[in-house]
Amino acid sequence: MVIFVANIPFKSRGKDLKKLFEEHGTVERAYIIFDKEKRLSKGYGFVEMPNEDEAKDAIEKLNGYELRGKALVVTEANSKKKEGVENTQEENKETDHKEEENSL
Repeated sequence: MVIFVANIPFKSRGKDLKKLFEEHGTVERAYIIFDKEKRLSKGYGFVEMPNEDEAKDAIEKLNGYELRGKALVVTEANSKKKEGVENTQEENKETDHKEEENSL
């Protein structure tokens, strides 16, 4: 299941989302969408969880969860959001690698 996460603090990274959601089950991938020109977070992202029951539990428990002073909005991604996921996956892979390089 693909989960849409909004209101993510701008200093958060994909690994922060992954760690948070892993408390509720297996996470295949978690990432935050970045503006490719400005290289700044857009404040939303996606988490992919293979087990639907774990994903639903995570949505229920993390919707409204406060992360760095901001209440997360967590929902199942609808088809329009999922299309955005497919279109931005390649762009974000490049950004994720740069984040990892900068953190070393």
